[in-house]
Amino acid sequence: MASKSEESQFLARESPEDLQVARTDGNYLFDVEGKQYVDFLMGWCVGNFGWGNLVLLEATALFEGPDYVYPGYSYAPWNELASLLVSMSPGSLKKCFRATGGSEAVDLALQAAMLHTGRSKFVSLEGSYHGNTIGGLSVGASEYREDCKNLLTRCYKIKPPLNAKSLARVETLLKERDVAAFIMEPISINLGVLIPEPEFMTGLADLCRRTGTLLIMDEVATGFGRTGTLFASEQFDIEPDIMCVAKAITGGLGGMGAMIATAPVAKSMEEKGHFYSTYGWHPRSVAVAIAALGYITRHSQRLLKDVATTSAYCRERLMAMPFKKPASFRIAGLAIGVDFGDESHAAEVQAKCRHEGLLVANEGDSLLLLPALNIDRAVAAQGLDILERCI
Repeated sequence: MASKSEESQFLARESPEDLQVARTDGNYLFDVEGKQYVDFLMGWCVGNFGWGNLVLLEATALFEGPDYVYPGYSYAPWNELASLLVSMSPGSLKKCFRATGGSEAVDLALQAAMLHTGRSKFVSLEGSYHGNTIGGLSVGASEYREDCKNLLTRCYKIKPPLNAKSLARVETLLKERDVAAFIMEPISINLGVLIPEPEFMTGLADLCRRTGTLLIMDEVATGFGRTGTLFASEQFDIEPDIMCVAKAITGGLGGMGAMIATAPVAKSMEEKGHFYSTYGWHPRSVAVAIAALGYITRHSQRLLKDVATTSAYCRERLMAMPFKKPASFRIAGLAIGVDFGDESHAAEVQAKCRHEGLLVANEGDSLLLLPALNIDRAVAAQGLDILERCI
């Protein structure tokens, strides 16, 4: 095992935590010394169905397909997976574009929006995150542009909260009809589970339609049941022109992402776009994704009911906890933000939790709890007990 100093010598990292992972099992993670952690992070919405899910493991064990398929060839499971994704997607999304993960899916979405509209400007939420490619950074938080001065696209920002006042700002930005797309997480996990007011979302969708601006929903983290509906967009009864998915689509057992577009947008992309992807929809990842989507389809009612039940339990427990500092809660399914209004305090609580055997995230002023969607009550209670001791 490499020491921390040896790792930093050879491997570039962004502020790594001092936790050497050895294995995962169900709702637990174990370090190299055998210490057990209740995992309320699940790889940041990757392990939605628990680590070591038997359905997904069986798909990898039984896979007998090719080692690799050149993107110029045909491969029947690609069509099967695309059909499954379209059948599950909200609104009029009709065609899938292959990607290796969320960042590539977002890049495809930005390209498709520019090609379809003939425009190059974007609008996004201030502080948002949409991946680490140049395209994703260009529509992400302003701090990325401060670090990298020559990002590609012009992107205007809307500051939270997302209400009537911010909707008026959107209207001002879109009225010139030169914005290709508005991109956002419908419920922004990367902003501490920021939940827009319903009027903002319906007004946004209407403004986009009236100005010819496309609506891109980044469901990389929120997709596949995380927020209590299959996709967070469904909670606002809006129909995106483009949707990006990744993360939980394979439960962590393979790299996978997709950009899903309406028929007109897809036609523009197919006629003029560039979307070659060497490892997009690798055969093994496709087998796992098909198994995962089949699992969701078969168990969707039970899965979403479990999310609602566990979410209510977590809310009840959190409301009763004696927090050292005042805390507010933003909860959508099992995307749970505990906002302290104090970034250093959130980081302190996160570190205490890790020391005591609970893995959570801190994002700005907020603590994030992102447990598996099928976590059982006993493990949920175990994790919340640790949190209560650490606050």
